[in-house]
Amino acid sequence: MIPEQFKNIDPFILNELLNDFRTITTTHKLPKHHLLHQEDTICNHLYFIETGIARSYYHKDGKDITAHFAVENGGITAIDSFIQRKKSRYNIEILEDAVVHSMAHYDIQVLLDQKPSYEKFVRLFLEQIYVDLAERVEDLLFYNAKERYDNLILKKPSLSQRVNLGHIASYIGVTQETLSRIRAQK
Repeated sequence: MIPEQFKNIDPFILNELLNDFRTITTTHKLPKHHLLHQEDTICNHLYFIETGIARSYYHKDGKDITAHFAVENGGITAIDSFIQRKKSRYNIEILEDAVVHSMAHYDIQVLLDQKPSYEKFVRLFLEQIYVDLAERVEDLLFYNAKERYDNLILKKPSLSQRVNLGHIASYIGVTQETLSRIRAQK
């Protein structure tokens, strides 16, 4: 599994990079509803989704609000916690049986100390998570509910068939009833 942003790297460098990162990577087969990270704790891992789907979410007014979806070949972490080493308000949940690769923050730091040239690749990965979150904020600020739904399905077409509609509704900031009306217009 090669992250999209690494596809144009010289094959020799990429092979060395992947081999080194494999030494600090643990693979997990996880069931649906497994929590990768729990709120009010420090997130100590970066996760790569090989198969399955994960979502990050938070609680507000007794509801859980989806903040991010990660599908195959995507990454996920509680980015605020992972970078700043502080407790996070986010949970990360597996939404269907999944194969997930994880790397511990400490192990990444040790590898980067040994091979500082790899910092670029970690930065590229973290930048993609940041871009995903920034696009979500932009969607909420500048687009109506139908446009937000269309944008989500354009980026992740299989999501509507694989994810609870309540999670999608919370992600785009509407009720399930409103989402049903949006979907009926198609």
